Amino acid sequence: MRIGLLGTGPWADMAHAPALRRHEGVDFVGVWGRRAEAAEELADRHGTRAYEDVDALLADVEAVAVALPPAVQAELAVRAARAGCHLLLDKPLAATVPQGRAVVEAARAAGVASVVFFTARFQPETEAWITEQAAGDGWFTARAQWLGSVFADDSPFAHSPWRREKGALWDVGPHALSVLLPVLGDARRVAAAVPGPGDTVHLVLDHTGGASSTLTLSLTAPPAAAGATVELRGRAGVTLLPEAAEGPVPAVLRAADALLSSASGGHRHACDAAFGLRVTEILAEAEALLSERR
Repeated sequence: MRIGLLGTGPWADMAHAPALRRHEGVDFVGVWGRRAEAAEELADRHGTRAYEDVDALLADVEAVAVALPPAVQAELAVRAARAGCHLLLDKPLAATVPQGRAVVEAARAAGVASVVFFTARFQPETEAWITEQAAGDGWFTARAQWLGSVFADDSPFAHSPWRREKGALWDVGPHALSVLLPVLGDARRVAAAVPGPGDTVHLVLDHTGGASSTLTLSLTAPPAAAGATVELRGRAGVTLLPEAAEGPVPAVLRAADALLSSASGGHRHACDAAFGLRVTEILAEAEALLSERR
C-alpha cells in the first residue's frame, strides 16, 4: 500500500516516519507539512519525498498517516477520505465533537478504513491485558493515573501549542479511556470533573458495565511523579496494567498492520474513527463540566 505522512513535528519524526520507512507492507511515498522547509528536512532524514501540495500527495497514495494537532488532523482526514485514502490517525481524533463526527461520516461515505493510534492498544503487553480483563466480569471500580511532565525544557513536546491549549484532558485522557472503555464498557456519563494543580484534572466515570472509574490526568506533574497506572478491582481481585517493553515505533508498525488488514478485509478495527469519536465525546463532556467549575 502506498502511504503518505501528514505532519512534520516531533511525533511524526520519532514515531510515524521511522515506522512507515521500516514497514514491509507499505511504500512510504512522501511527507507533507504546514512548513515546506520542515517537510524537506523530515523527508531527507527518512529517505522519502517532500510534497508542497497536500492534494498532490493524496492523489499519489492509497493511505495517509497523520501526525498533526487534532483540529488540523480532523480537517485533513476528511479531505483525505474524500480522496479515497485509508486513514491512520492519531489521538485525539479531533478537537470538537462536530469535527470528529465529520471524519467518521467522510470515512463511512468513502468506504475507507480507519485506525486511530492509541499507543497502549498497539503494544503487546497492554493489549493482551486489556483483552484478558475485558473477557472477565465483576469489575467494581478502576483507577487510572496518566501523569506527564511534557512542558519540561528537555521534552520534545515542550512547545506544543495545542497541548498547552487543550491540556492533559485531551492529550493523555484518550490513552486512559482507550484502556478503560473496552474493559468496563462505555461511559454512561462523566459524573464529576474537577481541576487540579497546573493542567491536572480529576474525572469520575459511570460505565455501562456497572463499574465506576476515576481518572487523574496531568501534563504538569513533577518529573519524579510522572508515569501511568491503571488498576482494576473486582470479584477477581486487583490487577494492574503492565508496562510496555517497547517504544512507539513498533506500536505504529502494528497500527499500520491493523490498517492494512482492515483495508483489505473490509472489517472495522476496534480503534477506528468511530471509537475515536466516542472518546472525543467523553472528553468534550468533561471539558464542559470543567468550564462550569472554573
